Amino acid sequence: MKHAVYFDGNVQSLEVRTTDGRATVGVIEPGQYRFSTTSEEHIVVIEGSMRVMLPGRDWQDVRRSGPELVVPPNVSFDIDAKADVAYICYYR
Repeated sequence: MKHAVYFDGNVQSLEVRTTDGRATVGVIEPGQYRFSTTSEEHIVVIEGSMRVMLPGRDWQDVRRSGPELVVPPNVSFDIDAKADVAYICYYR
């Protein structure tokens, strides 16, 4: 199991292997963050909500019980979390 820490500990994740491949389960503390991708990412919020800005798009709300967010490979995107967020991210 691999543990990753970002942004001075405000974002943390654990890597897991699923039947569909690699995934991470993580938490995001309140704040604004910029992430970069190397592969397509499918993000499912399992608790809380956050605003996300993908390249060339407006801010969108991503929340628990909502559709998954699909982030293209090789881009940077922004997250704005007002409260704690728990998520799972599947890498394709």
